[in-house]
Amino acid sequence: MAKKRKLHERRKGGGRGYSRRRINTREVRQRFLIVCEGQQTEPNYFRSFRVPVLVIDVQGFGISPRQLVDEALKLREQGEYDQVWCVFDRDTCNAEDFNGAIQRAQSQEVQVAYSNQAFELWYLLHFHFYNTPMHRKDYTEKLNDLLGRPYHKNAPDMYDRLYSRQDTAIEHAERLLKQYSPHNPATDDPSTKVHSLVQQLNRFLPGQR
Repeated sequence: MAKKRKLHERRKGGGRGYSRRRINTREVRQRFLIVCEGQQTEPNYFRSFRVPVLVIDVQGFGISPRQLVDEALKLREQGEYDQVWCVFDRDTCNAEDFNGAIQRAQSQEVQVAYSNQAFELWYLLHFHFYNTPMHRKDYTEKLNDLLGRPYHKNAPDMYDRLYSRQDTAIEHAERLLKQYSPHNPATDDPSTKVHSLVQQLNRFLPGQR
């Protein structure tokens, strides 16, 4: 009888150790498609995550947010993905197109890691909390000072340089979003949801559960 009960528990996932292995297997098999508006800056950053290759597929395109969502939908049809993300900026995009791209993505179960105004806001939040609007050109000047060297948009080492401050950046990004009620991504300046994607990817770093 005891043997039958143990077998029943294993089949249900109730046996010690079995459910943990099953959860880890499921998570390792989860696959991300990350489609970026930028062709180098954002792809370089997300490709630097120390996650298994089978977890992450990052692609960069030099197209508008609305076109990026359409591209993400096409690519989703060509592969098996558990999470599909679009990464794009407010930048010079008009408010209607920016919010429209976000709404279209969400209606198709595509998640968006947007930034208003630019992706570099995420980098800045690793150092300080910024809650007043500034032109995206000013981001570069501030990063030059904070990094102690000239900042280049296509720098391949930004993830590694900023990793030790990542928890601070997440805290700042969450705090920033809480300032806006109701939310309007096109006018919530500054704001970013890059941290939401970062948190999802962090689940698959070695040693995470």
